[in-house]
Amino acid sequence: MSDNEAKRRLIEFLDTRAFDPVLKARSQDYPEAQRAKLEDVQGRTRAERERFHEYGSARKVVDMFKGDLSSAPAKKVHRDLEALGLPTLNQLRSEFERLADELGVG
Repeated sequence: MSDNEAKRRLIEFLDTRAFDPVLKARSQDYPEAQRAKLEDVQGRTRAERERFHEYGSARKVVDMFKGDLSSAPAKKVHRDLEALGLPTLNQLRSEFERLADELGVG
């Protein structure tokens, strides 16, 4: 499998399982007190999604995914996402790593 195909599959996984659910969340489905938090995590998620799409290789996607699991800014976003009942990269870690292994970039 080509690196481009591996990258496409990793990005597709992240889009479908992590980014899209956050970006498609509707503010009216949340209490007023949580709407600002939702808007904040949606903005951060949008930026993160764009960043992942710009990485030049499947290896870079995997490396940055792993880095995002432990960075201080990402930990705050993960806490906010969990509080809103939305998926986090941490929750998807084992599935993502299994896919990366299957694609030969784990």
